[in-house]
Amino acid sequence: MTAAHLPTRSRLVHDSLRAAGITGEIVVLPDAASTAPLAAAALGVEVGAIANSLVFWSDGEPLLVMTSGAHRVDTRALAERLGRGSIARASVEQVREATGQAIGGVAPTGHPAPLTTIVDEDLAGYPEIWAAGGTPHTVFPLTFDELVRLTGGTVGKVD
Repeated sequence: MTAAHLPTRSRLVHDSLRAAGITGEIVVLPDAASTAPLAAAALGVEVGAIANSLVFWSDGEPLLVMTSGAHRVDTRALAERLGRGSIARASVEQVREATGQAIGGVAPTGHPAPLTTIVDEDLAGYPEIWAAGGTPHTVFPLTFDELVRLTGGTVGKVD
Protein backbone atom coordinates (compact mmCIF):
# COMPACT_ATOMS: atom_id res chain seq x y z
CA MET A 1 0.00 0.00 0.00
CA THR A 2 1.29 3.43 -0.86
CA ALA A 3 1.22 6.28 1.64
CA ALA A 4 -1.49 7.99 -0.44
CA HIS A 5 -3.89 5.17 0.46
CA LEU A 6 -3.27 5.42 4.20
CA PRO A 7 -5.64 7.20 6.58
CA THR A 8 -4.72 10.89 7.05
CA ARG A 9 -3.23 10.36 10.53
CA SER A 10 -1.13 7.46 9.24
CA ARG A 11 0.17 9.53 6.32
CA LEU A 12 1.55 12.02 8.86
CA VAL A 13 3.24 9.14 10.68
CA HIS A 14 4.59 7.75 7.39
CA ASP A 15 6.06 11.13 6.46
CA SER A 16 7.65 11.46 9.90
CA LEU A 17 9.16 7.97 9.61
CA ARG A 18 10.65 8.73 6.21
CA ALA A 19 12.03 12.06 7.44
CA ALA A 20 13.80 10.09 10.20
CA GLY A 21 15.20 7.58 7.71
CA ILE A 22 13.00 4.73 8.96
CA THR A 23 11.87 2.45 6.14
CA GLY A 24 9.32 0.22 7.89
CA GLU A 25 5.99 0.20 6.05
CA ILE A 26 2.73 1.02 7.79
CA VAL A 27 0.43 -2.00 7.73
CA VAL A 28 -3.35 -1.60 7.72
CA LEU A 29 -4.97 -4.36 9.76
CA PRO A 30 -8.47 -5.61 8.95
CA ASP A 31 -9.51 -5.39 12.60
CA ALA A 32 -8.63 -2.75 15.18
CA ALA A 33 -5.56 -3.55 17.23
CA SER A 34 -6.12 -0.99 19.97
CA THR A 35 -4.44 -3.08 22.68
CA ALA A 36 -1.08 -4.83 22.81
CA PRO A 37 -2.62 -8.34 22.95
CA LEU A 38 -4.83 -7.58 19.91
CA ALA A 39 -1.90 -6.16 17.96
CA ALA A 40 0.36 -9.08 18.89
CA ALA A 41 -2.28 -11.61 17.84
CA ALA A 42 -2.88 -9.83 14.53
CA LEU A 43 0.85 -9.72 13.76
CA GLY A 44 1.82 -13.12 15.16
CA VAL A 45 4.42 -11.66 17.52
CA GLU A 46 5.03 -11.72 21.28
CA VAL A 47 3.02 -9.15 23.20
CA GLY A 48 6.30 -7.77 24.58
CA ALA A 49 7.32 -6.74 21.04
CA ILE A 50 4.44 -4.29 20.87
CA ALA A 51 5.55 -0.75 21.71
CA ASN A 52 2.54 0.81 23.41
CA SER A 53 2.32 4.60 23.11
CA LEU A 54 0.82 5.74 26.40
CA VAL A 55 0.19 9.41 27.04
CA PHE A 56 0.31 10.66 30.61
CA TRP A 57 0.00 14.12 32.17
CA SER A 58 2.88 15.16 34.36
CA ASP A 59 3.69 18.52 35.91
CA GLY A 60 1.33 20.32 33.53
CA GLU A 61 2.52 18.73 30.29
CA PRO A 62 2.07 15.55 28.25
CA LEU A 63 4.52 12.71 28.73
CA LEU A 64 4.71 9.91 26.17
CA VAL A 65 5.78 6.54 27.55
CA MET A 66 6.70 3.89 24.98
CA THR A 67 6.33 0.69 26.94
CA SER A 68 6.51 -2.99 26.07
CA GLY A 69 3.07 -4.53 25.71
CA ALA A 70 4.17 -6.99 28.40
CA HIS A 71 4.41 -4.20 31.03
CA ARG A 72 2.22 -1.84 32.98
CA VAL A 73 3.70 1.55 33.74
CA ASP A 74 4.31 2.15 37.45
CA THR A 75 3.49 5.86 37.44
CA ARG A 76 4.53 6.41 41.04
CA ALA A 77 7.97 4.81 40.57
CA LEU A 78 8.46 6.49 37.21
CA ALA A 79 7.60 9.93 38.65
CA GLU A 80 10.14 9.34 41.40
CA ARG A 81 12.85 8.25 38.93
CA LEU A 82 12.17 11.31 36.76
CA GLY A 83 11.95 13.73 39.67
CA ARG A 84 8.39 14.73 38.77
CA GLY A 85 5.55 15.65 41.10
CA SER A 86 3.17 13.07 39.66
CA ILE A 87 2.28 11.16 36.51
CA ALA A 88 -1.36 10.40 35.72
CA ARG A 89 -3.18 9.02 32.67
CA ALA A 90 -4.03 11.79 30.24
CA SER A 91 -7.69 12.32 29.42
CA VAL A 92 -9.05 11.45 25.99
CA GLU A 93 -9.03 15.18 25.17
CA GLN A 94 -5.45 15.65 26.41
CA VAL A 95 -4.26 12.69 24.30
CA ARG A 96 -5.96 14.07 21.18
CA GLU A 97 -4.60 17.57 21.80
CA ALA A 98 -1.03 16.38 22.44
CA THR A 99 -0.81 13.84 19.63
CA GLY A 100 -3.56 14.60 17.12
CA GLN A 101 -4.39 10.89 17.40
CA ALA A 102 -6.99 8.79 19.20
CA ILE A 103 -6.31 6.47 22.13
CA GLY A 104 -5.69 2.98 20.79
CA GLY A 105 -3.84 4.27 17.76
CA VAL A 106 -1.30 6.74 19.14
CA ALA A 107 1.96 6.50 17.22
CA PRO A 108 5.36 7.45 18.65
CA THR A 109 5.57 10.22 16.02
CA GLY A 110 3.46 12.40 13.76
CA HIS A 111 2.33 14.68 16.59
CA PRO A 112 1.74 18.44 16.30
CA ALA A 113 4.87 19.02 18.43
CA PRO A 114 7.55 16.74 19.90
CA LEU A 115 6.63 15.15 23.25
CA THR A 116 8.92 14.39 26.15
CA THR A 117 9.28 10.62 25.77
CA ILE A 118 10.44 7.73 27.93
CA VAL A 119 11.26 4.46 26.13
CA ASP A 120 10.96 1.19 28.06
CA GLU A 121 14.43 -0.37 28.24
CA ASP A 122 12.92 -3.86 27.89
CA LEU A 123 11.91 -3.15 24.28
CA ALA A 124 15.64 -3.46 23.48
CA GLY A 125 15.30 -7.23 23.92
CA TYR A 126 13.35 -7.57 20.65
CA PRO A 127 15.04 -7.42 17.24
CA GLU A 128 11.86 -5.94 15.76
CA ILE A 129 9.12 -4.04 17.57
CA TRP A 130 5.75 -2.81 16.35
CA ALA A 131 4.09 0.51 17.13
CA ALA A 132 0.72 2.03 16.26
CA GLY A 133 0.61 3.97 13.03
CA GLY A 134 -1.74 6.79 14.04
CA THR A 135 -5.02 4.83 14.04
CA PRO A 136 -6.25 1.66 15.81
CA HIS A 137 -6.02 -0.16 12.45
CA THR A 138 -2.44 0.74 11.53
CA VAL A 139 0.94 -0.47 12.81
CA PHE A 140 4.54 -0.39 11.65
CA PRO A 141 7.80 -2.21 12.45
CA LEU A 142 11.02 -0.64 13.63
CA THR A 143 14.02 -1.43 15.80
CA PHE A 144 14.58 -0.28 19.36
CA ASP A 145 17.37 2.07 18.23
CA GLU A 146 15.08 3.55 15.57
CA LEU A 147 12.36 4.12 18.19
CA VAL A 148 14.75 5.94 20.51
CA ARG A 149 16.08 8.07 17.64
CA LEU A 150 12.58 8.77 16.25
CA THR A 151 11.18 9.96 19.58
CA GLY A 152 14.33 11.53 21.01
CA GLY A 153 13.31 9.49 24.03
CA THR A 154 15.14 8.72 27.24
CA VAL A 155 15.60 4.98 27.81
CA GLY A 156 14.64 3.71 31.24
CA LYS A 157 12.68 1.35 33.44
CA VAL A 158 8.93 2.01 33.38
CA ASP A 159 7.47 -0.84 35.44
